[in-house]
Amino acid sequence: MANPVASNRIRVSFEFFPPKTEEMERSLWEAIARLGPLSPNFVSVTYGAGGSTRERTHTTVKRILAETALVPAAHLTCVAATRAEVDTVIRGYGEAGVRHIVALRGDPPGGVGERYAPHPGGYENGAALVAGIKRIGDFEVSVSAYPEKHPDSASVEADIDMLKAKVDAGASRAITQFFFENATYFRYLDRVRARGISIPIVPGILPVQNFKQTRVFAERCGASVPRWLAERFDGLDDDVATRKLIAAAVAAEQVLGLVKQGVTDFHFYTMNRADLVYAICHLLGLRPAARKAA
Repeated sequence: MANPVASNRIRVSFEFFPPKTEEMERSLWEAIARLGPLSPNFVSVTYGAGGSTRERTHTTVKRILAETALVPAAHLTCVAATRAEVDTVIRGYGEAGVRHIVALRGDPPGGVGERYAPHPGGYENGAALVAGIKRIGDFEVSVSAYPEKHPDSASVEADIDMLKAKVDAGASRAITQFFFENATYFRYLDRVRARGISIPIVPGILPVQNFKQTRVFAERCGASVPRWLAERFDGLDDDVATRKLIAAAVAAEQVLGLVKQGVTDFHFYTMNRADLVYAICHLLGLRPAARKAA
């Protein structure tokens, strides 16, 4: 039986976060070693609130450049820093060999829920940050998009206004916040296209490693968790093996549903773990590069 997605050119990217401990460092590089052979379009490394992980992000990106053939995309925010400080980070990435930046306004240092206020003398929002990056160098710039709106926004339309400003400033790709209902993504895509925004809107996919944590994370990010998803994980708090099977089935159903409607690019929030993401990519028809060449 033919692979139903083999005829499409599927492109994936993976998001990692910089590790805090030696054990987390091992987990990160195990995930990179496992997922790297799938030849992702790029791999991104996150940047903590207020630049709290700045050095660890930079170190991780430099190691990816030095030890792998992967293309790293470094996250950058404009929270709690002057323009001069942010510009120094941008130039540092450029000097390290980074050519792709994921530009985000970022969460306040106190986290989601605290009122955002631009830093005096800093970049006021994501669009200003994109313009600053493009002024400094010829970087590829990806930005965020919110199918269910950012928690700070008055409406989805206000979010789309900001996305348009980021595109006008030089962004060439948008990656969405995760979602669980594909109809949510396509409704948002229709509204974005109606505004004349033509850049790729890449769906962000979050495989559910832990349902309780995912629900908390979703509440903070303004992403809805449908009742059917909660029901699928109901009663499995102490059954890790079954949770993994359900999580794989849910994510596979979502990505294959998107493929059937023409989506070819996916961005996976890996949480520095490879197992579920690798399985989903296998279902998408992706195989390790060495095996392809054999």
